[in-house]
Amino acid sequence: MSTPVELEDGQHELAGILIGRGTPVVIAAIEGLGRAPQRTADVEPPGEDGLWLGPDLFNGRTIRIDARIKLPGDQEGALNVHEQLQNAADDESVRLAGGATTDLRLKFVGRPARTVRGRIRALNPDLTQAKHGLIPLDIEFTGQDHLFYDEQQTTSMPLGSLTQGGLTFPLMFPFTIEYTAGAVGRPGFIDVGGTAGTWPVLRITGPCANPTIKHVGSGRTLTVQGSIADGDWVEIDTRPGWRTVLRSNGGGMPLTAQSRIDLFRLDPGLNEIHWNATDPTLTSSLAVTWWPAYKAL
Repeated sequence: MSTPVELEDGQHELAGILIGRGTPVVIAAIEGLGRAPQRTADVEPPGEDGLWLGPDLFNGRTIRIDARIKLPGDQEGALNVHEQLQNAADDESVRLAGGATTDLRLKFVGRPARTVRGRIRALNPDLTQAKHGLIPLDIEFTGQDHLFYDEQQTTSMPLGSLTQGGLTFPLMFPFTIEYTAGAVGRPGFIDVGGTAGTWPVLRITGPCANPTIKHVGSGRTLTVQGSIADGDWVEIDTRPGWRTVLRSNGGGMPLTAQSRIDLFRLDPGLNEIHWNATDPTLTSSLAVTWWPAYKAL
């Protein structure tokens, strides 16, 4: 994964295109960064006053950017900038793939950069002043969820990393080892930043069979059914909009009926992850990737 561009205060990045401070795209206002809209399940009880308050679920958020391309006297340059934005909005790898998203990265004064995952839904120019190098833009970006994300983080947990006590001989093959870390900072513990739960991507690299991953705090487990060959991997993507179990050859792999991929989240703070599998070589590993999530900028 490429290193994200370092954004200045007041500078943002829309689908890989820099906008805002220091760019030809001047921003007048950004709307839709507060509390996201909700879907409520309130019920009016028949024959009595009041309201039964049901669960409230967040929708995605709609972000509107009032901007203009400003290159005074340079019609060609202004139209070129518009073309770059239009091409980014028409990225077929996003537009034609269900669940795929692009990023809107936001950097406000005194705050770290945060990312909204979603899609560009509108990019409406007013070309009446293009000959003067001025193109007003109405940009609309739909966020997949209500959260703001930090940059990607990853840690690896080898199955063969042992706690105190070492090995007991004679060894019996195949090994079945559960890794239970004994101290903060050792593999098995993940310190997750942010203010909201976040859904990880879990990649198991073989050789091993029937691996189980457990989030100790919640008790939630995910168990892959089957064998993963040496050099092969299986990736469990728990993120909303994806929620897939894919192996390196592009095929799928089943989880047990008890595995709830939609409930396997990392919480803000310290998370303990245990995993076990049958591995005759002690060389398989688990990589956990996550994006710290925030409720507000």
